[in-house]
Amino acid sequence: MTIVFLPKFYDTCYFDNMMLNPDKGLGKWLIRRIDWSGRFFRSHMAEGDRNELPFNRAERDSVHHLASRRNSIAAFGSTRDLRAPGTPIFINSQFPTLDHDAVRNRPVTIGPYARKPYSASAIFNISAMSYGAISPVAVQALSRGAKEAGCWMNTGEGGLSSHHLSGGCDIVFQFGTAKYGVRDENGALCDDRLRAIAAHPQVRMIEIKLAQGAKPGKGGILPAVKVTKEIADIRGIPEGQASISPNRHPDISNVEELLDMVARVRKVTGLPVGFKTVISDPESVEELCQAIITRGAENAPDFITLDGGDGGTGASPMALMDNVGLPLEDSLPMLAETLMKYGLKERIPVIASGKLITAASIAWALCAGASFVNSARGFMFSLGCVQSKVCDKNICPTGITTLDPRLMKHLNPAEKFVKVANYQMGIENDLATIAHSCGKAEPRELGPHDVWIVSNDGPPKRLSAIHPGLVAARPAGSRAPV
Repeated sequence: MTIVFLPKFYDTCYFDNMMLNPDKGLGKWLIRRIDWSGRFFRSHMAEGDRNELPFNRAERDSVHHLASRRNSIAAFGSTRDLRAPGTPIFINSQFPTLDHDAVRNRPVTIGPYARKPYSASAIFNISAMSYGAISPVAVQALSRGAKEAGCWMNTGEGGLSSHHLSGGCDIVFQFGTAKYGVRDENGALCDDRLRAIAAHPQVRMIEIKLAQGAKPGKGGILPAVKVTKEIADIRGIPEGQASISPNRHPDISNVEELLDMVARVRKVTGLPVGFKTVISDPESVEELCQAIITRGAENAPDFITLDGGDGGTGASPMALMDNVGLPLEDSLPMLAETLMKYGLKERIPVIASGKLITAASIAWALCAGASFVNSARGFMFSLGCVQSKVCDKNICPTGITTLDPRLMKHLNPAEKFVKVANYQMGIENDLATIAHSCGKAEPRELGPHDVWIVSNDGPPKRLSAIHPGLVAARPAGSRAPV
């Protein structure tokens, strides 16, 4: 059998000397299969352990080792380029913390002005992934795993389902621009449905989604094939029709309206209320902080979830993934410094989200001002994700991002929840190991003075020297000066 492609981009395909149209029939199928095969072999056979994007094999293997409770100890030295600019190097103490002097993570209270504040100890939590975007069996495994590990689970903007509640974990309910699950017949926010959501004892916080890293400034898309009757009922949308969210909340056009919405939702639900966003402009954070100071700290959002602008689990145009929104490495210190400048750092805990799947990256986020870290793709890897990059096509081979019953059989929640819990607890244990090496009693004592950042113009610099505004910033719950 002979297959010849002319030219490079498959404008013409000859299969056993028969010309096939690459846009129709067998030619189209053949091109798609070979393109998929090429991506698969590049990902799993051709790339080096540290070369692949967005997550290389070494990172994925680290998750799988934690999830399976396999020995992750390596020999013969690091395979990472420790001189690459931006690499964090934690400053070990000559007198590290002894095991018997270590303490558990101190709880952080979120929403002190809410009727039902939330106290959370776990640093590492499950980020927003909507039911519909991921399968019911994946949601069930995540919910049960979160309960086992003692962390929270974010519903994503797709509404609250029985699958989220099935495991008994703490839940952060998120609603986005389409107000799924809490919308009236016209798509506006419905206070009665908000109250009904908040009445579930497992729902501990409400998150208003302004933007996510994969698509800042663009609404979500749920293909018609994924809008089953169950999902339509949960979201309050027509069955069998593609659902496209507005690119922003029609009723939130400035910081004043954002604070009004936060106050409204907090009053209706009695729960802590924050928002999720992507940041590129420090002036926008300044404007928010000035508005909060004018109104009073009690009117501040109870938390801010900050996503990196370099993509995430959500399918998105490449132009947005590649070129809109700052990566977390730049935006997190910017946000923390500004909150510190206005005396709001303790009032508004920051939840960092964006490609943080290893203990080292999470420890860096704590040093840069985060109080918590959310991860979606890390927990997807713990469920068995192989980074096939078909999340938007309903053909996920591991049963995570599909509603195809045949494919969902590959994911057994009764088995996978253990891997979810193992991964979360493994990360927390590795975080503690880093903290103890740095002479700290627990991870939230890490600060900007505890990490070098490799520079491209000379010796490494402490994070506190690169971002001096962080020096007085101390994540909520910390007791040690930084």
